Amino acid sequence: MSNEPKQVNGVVYRVSILKDVFVIGIYGGFLWCAVGLVAVFFHFMDVSPKFILTSWSDAAWIHTWLGAVMTLIIYSIVSIVFAYLYYALFRKVNHLSVGIVYGALLWLVFILILHPIFPDLPSFSKMTADTGITSICLFILYGVFVGYSISYEYGELQRALNRDKSEVGTN
Repeated sequence: MSNEPKQVNGVVYRVSILKDVFVIGIYGGFLWCAVGLVAVFFHFMDVSPKFILTSWSDAAWIHTWLGAVMTLIIYSIVSIVFAYLYYALFRKVNHLSVGIVYGALLWLVFILILHPIFPDLPSFSKMTADTGITSICLFILYGVFVGYSISYEYGELQRALNRDKSEVGTN
């Protein structure tokens, strides 16, 4: 799908779905990273989302509010990539189950594939049950949020275009 303006029945639609995916990615990464930071604060997880910073540096600022802000920014940026990946693969599927599976797959990617890149991220066998369950639930909620939001926006755009095309045919 191109991002060029489309004109139907004299109305110009700016296909802004790619902008919507960008914004959904930012909000999804920010929201669920923030929930992860809160989960660590309340001891639901032993592994902080800050592992993305602590794996490469032991600077004191990482453990302050600045570290939390930088973590939120990094996850928001990374989330944009995951949102565009969802858009490319599953935008036409408007089911919760796809978002659940997508979130679980992202969790597996982090735990199994990206573990060597982030030494502060424990392997699955070394995670406590609370950490494992909480982290997979957060990833699943992230997948549902991003997936359903993108599929909904795509569906709304298609319905608007189809509605206007049908109005052109009746006139």
